[in-house]
Parts: sequence; C-alpha cells; structure tokens
Amino acid sequence: MESIFHEKQEGSLCAQHCLNNLLQGEYFTPVELSSIAHQLDEEERMRMAEGGLTSVEYRTFLQQPSGNMDDSGFFSIQVISNALGVWGLELVLFNSPEYQRLMIDPINEKAFICNYKEHWFTVRKLGQQWFNLNSLLTGPELISDTYLALFLAQLQQEGYSIFVIRGNLPDCEAEQILRLMRVEQRQRPKLIGEEAAQSSSGQAAADRGMSVQHMLEVGQGLEEGVIDEDEEELRKALALSRQDMEVEDEEADLRRAIQLSMLGAAGSSQVPETKDEGQVKLSESTANEKLTAEELRKKRQAYFDRQSPQNAQAPTPQQQDSQSTGALAGSAELGERDSKQDTVDTETKQSQ
Repeated sequence: MESIFHEKQEGSLCAQHCLNNLLQGEYFTPVELSSIAHQLDEEERMRMAEGGLTSVEYRTFLQQPSGNMDDSGFFSIQVISNALGVWGLELVLFNSPEYQRLMIDPINEKAFICNYKEHWFTVRKLGQQWFNLNSLLTGPELISDTYLALFLAQLQQEGYSIFVIRGNLPDCEAEQILRLMRVEQRQRPKLIGEEAAQSSSGQAAADRGMSVQHMLEVGQGLEEGVIDEDEEELRKALALSRQDMEVEDEEADLRRAIQLSMLGAAGSSQVPETKDEGQVKLSESTANEKLTAEELRKKRQAYFDRQSPQNAQAPTPQQQDSQSTGALAGSAELGERDSKQDTVDTETKQSQ
C-alpha cells in the first residue's frame, strides 16, 4: 500500500489530484492545468469571433467568466480530457449508449474518473486489484472485484458522472509490485474531514478530560482542606472535653476527700469515747472478779490453816464429831458465801 501514489485534497485542486493519482505521479501542476484552460478559452473565443466581432453572442461571451477554470482551482472536463490526451488517453462516458452496447465488464477496464458537483477522483486497477484513490480519503481504499460493479452503480445513483479511461497508462512502481503480490486492508481509510473531526473531538475530549481531572484535583484539594479543618475542630473539641472531664474528676475527688475528712472527724470524736467507757467497765468488772477470787482463796487458805493442827493430833470420837460438824458448818458457810458471790457476779454482769 505504501508504494501506491495518493495525493490528498488541497483547496479545490481535485482535478489535479485526480490526474496525478490516475497516472501515479506528480505529472500535472495547477499552472500547467491553467495553461490548458487558457488555451481552451482562446479556442472558444476564436470560434465565437467567426460570427462577427460586433455580434451580441461574441460580446456576451467576452463578458462571461471562463468555463474551464476558476480562481478556486476548479478545472472542467475539457481540461482533464486535454491533459490526458497528452499521454494518449481518452475518456468515454460510462453510461453512454455506445459504451453500454459494448457490454464490457467493469473489472476488465483499467481505470475510471468520477465527477460530482465539481469534485473529481480516480478509481484505478493496480496489478490485479482495484483501489479508490479519492483525494478526500486519508489513503487508498481497496475495492474487491465483486464490490466494484456495486460501487459504480451506487455512484451513478448518487448523481456522479463516470468516465472510462481508454489507452495505455504509464508504467509505475505500484503496478510492478502489485503484479507480483496481492495486498489486504484490515482497516478502511476515513474521510479527511472525518479524521479531522475525530482528531478535534479527541483533542476536545482530552482537554475536557484534563479539565475534569484538574477540577477533580482542585475539588479533592478543597475536600482535603475541609476535612483538615473538620479534624482540627474535632481535635479541639476532644481536648476541651478531656479538660472538662479532668476538672470534673478533680472536683469529684475533692468532694470525696472533704466528705471522708468530715466522716473521719465525726468518728474520731465518738468512737474513742465508747471505747474508753467499755474499757472502764471491763476493768471494773475484772477488778471485782479479781478481788472476790482473792478473798475466797484467802478464806479457804485460812480454813485449811486452821484444819492442819487438828489433823496433826489424834482426835477423839467427840473431837471427830465436832470436827465433822465444824467441817460441815464451814463447808455450809463456804457454800453460802460461794452462792452469794455467784449472785453478786451475776448482778455485776447484768449491770454491764
């Protein structure tokens, strides 16, 4: 595909692009085509002058602009036909009765030139394959043999004028290469305007993407700033809350300490008094008990002391009776005293 010569559209020089794509090289320039157009205009003027220089037709012809070219770069079919005549090539109208009677299959032709609303482009066979060399495309478009007839019929329905190229085209590099090999095209070329629109839309989309990205970054920065401010305020609030809690804890501790100190003072003024009273009462009862027991021991000791001399002598029966009576009396007296002492002790305990 790289070996195929393909001129892209520049201004309104579609006739020049059409001829060069057909011949596969830079054979014609706008200056050369303009020269052919001026030559055709001069030939037409001379024919009109044959009717008389003073005739209305001649004067009207002189006032009209050229029909073979204009300032935009348009060239008529006559200019193209004369340019191809230099190379011994001829144009035949595709849908003319003369050509239709020949009943030639389009795939057996060499090339076609198509025109619609002052736009010209070439469809040419290179090697064994057909290519659409329209200058409005970004590159050559491969056309299958089956699709060629449908493509030409579609152009006719759209109002195109189709011309068949008759004669021998000059040899070219693409022809030599494509005679030896066939090419495949996975992606069809696009129109130049469509590609430019996609490029501009892609650039606009990229710009929008950059703008959106910038807005997102700015928004993220603002959001982070707001979050930072919120976090700062939250930290301040937590710090104040902790301070308030510490103050409340200190006040609560102080109140508890005051209450405990007050309770301690009250307990110290009451508890020792009760304790002293109990100790006094306990000491009094203990002293009473100690005195009573001491007295009993003394009395018992005195009794045993009195009985010891009597036991040392042999008693007579009378003495034994008197001693037994005295012992019984002493025992009764001691029992009575013990009973009295128990009564006193009981009363003392009850009084406590």
